[in-house]
Amino acid sequence: MPTLLLVRHGRSTANTERVLAGQMPGVALDERGAAQAAALPARLAEVPLAEVVTSPLQRCRETIGPLLEARPGLTAHTDDRIGECDYGDWSGRKLDELKDEPLMEVVQAHPTAAAFPGGESMRAMQHRAAEAVREWNARVERDHGADAVYLMCSHGDIIKSLVADALGLHLDLFQRISVDPCSVTAIRYTRLRPFLLRLGDTGDFASLVPKNEPPADDATVGGGAGAP
Repeated sequence: MPTLLLVRHGRSTANTERVLAGQMPGVALDERGAAQAAALPARLAEVPLAEVVTSPLQRCRETIGPLLEARPGLTAHTDDRIGECDYGDWSGRKLDELKDEPLMEVVQAHPTAAAFPGGESMRAMQHRAAEAVREWNARVERDHGADAVYLMCSHGDIIKSLVADALGLHLDLFQRISVDPCSVTAIRYTRLRPFLLRLGDTGDFASLVPKNEPPADDATVGGGAGAP
């Protein structure tokens, strides 16, 4: 079965403003995110890509733009199932104000029980994304062979949930996973089991430098902003 490269979109304006964007339209890459997207073709230069699939949201489409320009033979397929979680009434709100919501504790500790008001549950989010991957695995293998590599550009919580699925981790543990903006996560699927080959690889260790602030115990819903 194929190898899947999961690319999180580059840093967005919502990331730097600490806003939970969800499925809101019009959320673009910021200056750093655009630079991350511009660097993506060189990072993947040696990897043959059979297909590119993207979330319909603007920040993902902007992230793969330079890659598609560098590889004119590729076109992007849009799949709504790998779009960001629908955070419903939480969309557009500041993360700092959401941390005091009672539901946030559930999102952090027991995400299988978390359903966003006016939105979707985290279980539904993982299910639709995993179904998309399974269908694309079959399609890519059929059209390009079992050794093919393809790319999906998606979002933090989606990618974390797919990593959990690949590792056989309960969704309640997926907040232990972290993927920075424009990071590459690679999963090779086989008949018996998936293999996690890379996790959140940016080639940049700046995000590991200690900050002059206490480390957060909670995961950033939707994914953090990465290195400053």
